[in-house]
Amino acid sequence: MRARTTMLYSILDLSPIVQGGTAAQALRNSLDLAQHAERWAYHRYWVAEHHNMPGIASAATSVVIQHIAAGTSRIRVGAGGIMLPNHAPLAIAEQFGTLESLHPGRIDLGLGRAPGSDQLTARALRRNLGSSGDSFPQDLLELQAFFRPVAPDQTLRAVPGAGLNIPIYLLGSSDFSARLAAELGLPFAFASHFAPDYIQVALQLYRENFKPSEALAKPHVMIGLNVFAADTDAAARRLFSSMQQQFLNLIRGKPGELQPPVDDVDELWNPAEAAYVQRMLHFSAVGEPATIRRELETFIEQTHPDEIIATGHIYDHDARLRSFELAASVFAQIEATRNEAGGTVSQRV
Repeated sequence: MRARTTMLYSILDLSPIVQGGTAAQALRNSLDLAQHAERWAYHRYWVAEHHNMPGIASAATSVVIQHIAAGTSRIRVGAGGIMLPNHAPLAIAEQFGTLESLHPGRIDLGLGRAPGSDQLTARALRRNLGSSGDSFPQDLLELQAFFRPVAPDQTLRAVPGAGLNIPIYLLGSSDFSARLAAELGLPFAFASHFAPDYIQVALQLYRENFKPSEALAKPHVMIGLNVFAADTDAAARRLFSSMQQQFLNLIRGKPGELQPPVDDVDELWNPAEAAYVQRMLHFSAVGEPATIRRELETFIEQTHPDEIIATGHIYDHDARLRSFELAASVFAQIEATRNEAGGTVSQRV
């Protein structure tokens, strides 16, 4: 008899600030979604670092993680991710050492090498420390060292942080972090929810070059996917239009708050803009539960992830809750079918 397969399902949240709303409201909504996600059996809840973005409230990512973790009890909570070039490794070690000390066994640290902003903002964040990402491998090794047990005569240490087992994930949308994650034996998360172009190349490089480590015995691939679920396909497509508008504003150089949905998004863009946004959001499951299931099963067959981390910027909070509730039901159905068919056991990370 073949062993059962277990795939993990998680949520990535940027605490979207809607048009006419506030950051305070966005952060309350994020906590409410996390509390529901815990009841719906999602594995982890991540928030992401972005700066100088009018529509995103999660810039102070460690603070938001504390907000979410303090309001939940079981679900893993973490960063998806911290943009390491913006920070001194010691500061991140202390922040996540503090989070792990407050919420033992529940904190994840996902790391990216992009600044999460434009270059002007990046310079304002880190000033003379640099923000190009060129030092990312060295900064990562320094950060890992701060989490190890204190060595004799060690003069610089993270307090708290030293000796704590905080899982580190590398995030990326190209082959750079895939290669580095494979070399260091770390889990790898690919940002296919907004950058789908290099997914197959990056996953192949990661899996073929993976070296087992103390942190991880075999590759663990997490893949981002936009999920917009509703009771009908038409209703889901309407919800999706808010995120499409957000990306349209980005490519026009006018980032802003999350806009209300529209009935016909084609009225808002020209053909070139439409093609660009559709390419960026290629990996999006949009529709009623049966449609979502078909699209998810195709996505899984194409990418073979160990974990899917779903995201969905939806203007109306109740509709957002409903979308993730429907998605959780679809995920459970897929897993039940997969377990009946049998397979190999995935490693829980």
